[in-house]
Amino acid sequence: MVGIAAAGTAAAAPSILVYGDSLSSAYGIAQQRGWVALLEARLKRERKDYNVVNASISGETTRGGLARMPKVLAQVKPALVILELGSNDGLRGLPVDEMKRNLRTMIEMSRRAGAKVLLVGMKLPPNWGPEYTQAFEAAYPALATAQSTALLPFLFDGLEDGPAHFQPDRLHPNEAAQPIILETVWAKLAPLL
Repeated sequence: MVGIAAAGTAAAAPSILVYGDSLSSAYGIAQQRGWVALLEARLKRERKDYNVVNASISGETTRGGLARMPKVLAQVKPALVILELGSNDGLRGLPVDEMKRNLRTMIEMSRRAGAKVLLVGMKLPPNWGPEYTQAFEAAYPALATAQSTALLPFLFDGLEDGPAHFQPDRLHPNEAAQPIILETVWAKLAPLL
């Protein structure tokens, strides 16, 4: 399927599906340097028998992710889904309630397909004002609580705000940030493996 990059070796191994946007698709850097590729390498180093499938698409919204999800779940049959969507909804000022519904539906679909879910949260620049920004950020923990799913509250936890960890657009993490992002994800992912 276009948009899915499988990196695993053993066909019989369970799959981890990374389902996100540019923050997981290694936007602006080499694929092999992104946190998802680093995750695969770490799993191999630690002899954890998982394939990693990256179905992240730069620019994806929760609406687009929801539309693609049935086909991706059917193809990949993941044991675990890392759901990292919503940033583009927020940057475009799309309704937070719609984003929450879409994420909730994707969590439910993943569970019906037999997968555990790690929901990955994000924060926004203040462009849309404090009310929208607060509602956006609160959506992730509220969903995780309501759905009893694992939560990584903020993908960029531990990153310095500035040129040390971000590309010139100040939205996308650079290559130096990827190992830090992996450690942040790993802290919540490891207990689910």
